[in-house]
Amino acid sequence: MEIIFSFFIILVIVVAYWAFLVFPRQREYKKHIQYVQTLQIGDEVITFGGLIGTITHIDEAYGFARLQVADGLEVRVMIFAIRQVYNPEEIARNIRMAQGQSEVSEI
Repeated sequence: MEIIFSFFIILVIVVAYWAFLVFPRQREYKKHIQYVQTLQIGDEVITFGGLIGTITHIDEAYGFARLQVADGLEVRVMIFAIRQVYNPEEIARNIRMAQGQSEVSEI
């Protein structure tokens, strides 16, 4: 009886681990793959490293894109290193919220 109870506890722990850690990450990964597949030349994006640039070339065969980060300066990044579209208003709002400031900006 004790063995069955121990097995049941281990099973509950494995299911909880899967439900709270693995499954949400898989869902997030699938969403990121779908986002990466929608990237187009001219999109202004942010990489996971924080680099902001405009996509000038996408090479899906090798899995990289070229980002123009300044006039005459392009860098190659892995396509999957592109995190999101650059939206300065959203970034500013997130910074204000992280600092505990209100949503409304005072002018």
